[in-house]
Amino acid sequence: MKGRVAEPPEPLEPQGAPEKAPLQRTSFGARVARAMVLLVAFVCMVGFAAALAKATLVPQPGSVDLVHTNLHPGRSLRAYVDQPAFQDTVKQIGGNVLLGAPFGVLLPMLVPKARGAVRVVVVTALVMVAVETAQGLIVEGRAFDIDDVILNTSGALLGYVVVGRWLGRALHPRRRHWWHRWTRRGTEAPPAA
Repeated sequence: MKGRVAEPPEPLEPQGAPEKAPLQRTSFGARVARAMVLLVAFVCMVGFAAALAKATLVPQPGSVDLVHTNLHPGRSLRAYVDQPAFQDTVKQIGGNVLLGAPFGVLLPMLVPKARGAVRVVVVTALVMVAVETAQGLIVEGRAFDIDDVILNTSGALLGYVVVGRWLGRALHPRRRHWWHRWTRRGTEAPPAA
């Protein structure tokens, strides 16, 4: 057996350690499956970005006189709720919540360091502020609305809590946080019986 180098054995997991999720394993099949899931997530994020641009950055010249910048949280929400047609209320509020939901689902899958409710909320809020700013500055018939940012961010949080958290954990191993230094979680094997 000349020419063959012995591979070092894989480190043993402590007894009682949780089994790795199927997509986190190191086998060839798991790596291919993980790559396919990430590719699909990336394609979905690109599609979502295109849909977001189409929904928010398309000029509406007919509504220039009707649209006003809103920097007071809750003002547009009250206007949405006070509309006479319930369908319009659902369309405005539900549409903005649904517009943010893909961030909460796709962000933890594509950017492992962005996992966590606070990080998803912060990243989504920053992106939506940028979109709303672009809307208000360069798109005719559109204006900046802080309530849209709030609704989009709420949708991202909802998407994260319902699906994104689970998908992020299925694809990527748990992060080790600074406070784990003082806990024993995952650092030692349980005592033998």
